[in-house]
Amino acid sequence: MLTLLNLLSAVALLVWGTHIVRTGILRVYGSQLRETLNRSTRNLPLAFGAGIAVTALVQSSNATALLTTSFVAEGLMTLGPALAIMLGADVGTALMTRVLTLDLHWLSPLLILIGVVLFLTRRQTRVGQFGRVQIGVGLILLALQLIVAAAQPITESAGIKVLFAELTGDILLDALIGALFALLSYSSLAAVLLTATLASAGLLSLPVAIGLVIGANIGSGVLALLNSSLQSAAGRRVALGSLFYKLIGLLLIIPFLDPLVAWMDSLALDSASLVIGFHVLYNSLRCVLLLPTVGAMARLSTWLLPERPESEDGVRPRNLDPAALATPGLALANAVRETLRIGDLVEQMLEQFHLVLRDDDRNAGQRIRALDDDVDALYSAVKLYLAQINRDDLSVQDNRRWAETIELAVNLEHAGDLIEHMLGKLQSHKTARAHAFSEVGLQELLALHAGLRDNLRLGLSVFLGGDRASAQRLLDEKRRFQVWERRLTHAHVNRLSERVVASLHSSGLHLELIADMKRLNSLFCASAYPVLDAAAASADAAAAAERVSAEVPADAAAIPPAQTP
Repeated sequence: MLTLLNLLSAVALLVWGTHIVRTGILRVYGSQLRETLNRSTRNLPLAFGAGIAVTALVQSSNATALLTTSFVAEGLMTLGPALAIMLGADVGTALMTRVLTLDLHWLSPLLILIGVVLFLTRRQTRVGQFGRVQIGVGLILLALQLIVAAAQPITESAGIKVLFAELTGDILLDALIGALFALLSYSSLAAVLLTATLASAGLLSLPVAIGLVIGANIGSGVLALLNSSLQSAAGRRVALGSLFYKLIGLLLIIPFLDPLVAWMDSLALDSASLVIGFHVLYNSLRCVLLLPTVGAMARLSTWLLPERPESEDGVRPRNLDPAALATPGLALANAVRETLRIGDLVEQMLEQFHLVLRDDDRNAGQRIRALDDDVDALYSAVKLYLAQINRDDLSVQDNRRWAETIELAVNLEHAGDLIEHMLGKLQSHKTARAHAFSEVGLQELLALHAGLRDNLRLGLSVFLGGDRASAQRLLDEKRRFQVWERRLTHAHVNRLSERVVASLHSSGLHLELIADMKRLNSLFCASAYPVLDAAAASADAAAAAERVSAEVPADAAAIPPAQTP
C-alpha cells in the first residue's frame, strides 16, 4: 500500500510541476506570448512555428489552446492560422517531452534551490516569477526520478503484473485509457512522461505504451474543447478542429501499427526512448501532413458550429473564460475586452436615444431599456470576474490596468442608467403635455448629443490604447463640452426672455437634459485621467533621476585621490 501511495504522490508531483511551469511562464511572458501568436497569422508555416515555440516554452498545449481560442473568439485571428498554431502546439509538446526525459537528475536540486531563493526574495517581480518556473522544472525532473524509484518494487508484484497484462495492445482501449490519463492530470505532457516512465520500468509493453501516447494526445484535445465551452462558436471551432486532427491521427496510425511496433522492437533502444521517440515522430509527421488541410478543417468546423444569434433573454459574456483565471494576465485581458463590449452597448443606447429625441420613436425607447438590462448583466459579470483575479500575481502595471477596468465598467453602467433615466423624462413629458422642443432647441440638443457620442468613442479608444496625446485631447474635449453646455443653457434662457412658446413649455426638460448630458460626458471622459496621471508619474520619476545625477559633480572622476602621508 505504501508503495502505491509513493507512486501516486510522485505522479501528483509531476502534474503539479507542469502546472507551476505553465502558470509561471504565462504570468511573466503572457502578454509577449499573446503578441507572438497574434502576429503569426500572416502565413501557415509561421503560425505552425509559433505554436511550436510557445508550447515548448509553457510546456502545455492546453495553455496555447486557451490563448488561441480567445483570439479567434474576439475576431483577432482567423480559424485557419489558429488551427495551424494548434498543430504546432502538438509538436511543441512532443519536443518538450523529449527534453524532460534526458538524464538531468543533477539539475533538479539545483533548479529547486535557485528557484526557491529567487521566488521568496523577489516574489512580486519578474525574476521571482522566473524562479517559480525553475521550481516547476525541478519538480518535474524530481517527480520522474521518484516515479522510477516507486515503480521498481511494483514491477516485482505478481498482482500488478497481472493488472497491466490486461492491457493487451488493443489500440482503441489503450487510447481511451491514455485520454483518461490526460484528463485526470490536466496535461498530455504529464501523461506521456508517466507512460514512458512506466514502460521503462517494464510495467507496460510497447504496443500498450504507444496506444496510451496516442490517447494522451486525444485527451488534450478533449480538455481544450471543455475549456472553450463558454467561448463563442468562433472560439470553440479551434478546439473542435484540433480534436478532429488528433482523431484523424489515430485512424491513420492503425493500419501501420503492427509493422511499426516490429520495427521499433528491432532498434537497440530502451523502452522509454522508444516511447518518447514515437511521440515526437508521430506528432511531427501527423501535423506536417495535415497542415495543408487547415482550410478544409476550418470550413468543416464552421459548418458544425455555426454562429447563433444572441439569446432573446439578453446578451451573455463572451470573453470571461473561467479557465483563464489561473493566468491572471490573460484573465485581465478578457475582462478588458468584455468591458469594451459594454461600451459598445452604451453607444447603441445613445444612438437609440437620438431616434427618440428626434423622431419620438417608441420602439427605440423599448430597445434602450433592453440594452440597459444587457449593460447591467455584463457589468455584473465583469465585476465578479475581476474580483476572482488574484491581484497578488499581477505586475504593478497590470494592477493599474485592473483598477482602470473596474472604474470604466462602473462609469459605463452609470451611463446606461442615466440614459434610461433621460428616456423616462423625455417620454413622460411628451405623454403628459404633448409639447415638443422648439426647432432651435431641438437642434442644440441633437448637436450636444453628437458631441457626447464622439467623446464616448474617444474615451474607449484612450482606455484601450493608453495614448497620452489622445488622453489630453479627450480632456480638452471635456472642457470644450462644458463651455458648449453653458452657452446652450444661456441661449435657452434668452429664448425664454423672448417669450418663445415652445421653449417655455419644454424649458424644464430642456435644461435637465443638458445637465444629464454634461454628467454623461464626465463619465465618458474619466478614462483620460489614469493615462495622464501615469504619464505625470513617469515624468516626475525622470525629473527626480535627473536631479540626483545633477548633484554628482561632472568632474568627480577627475578629483585626485587623497595624498598618503
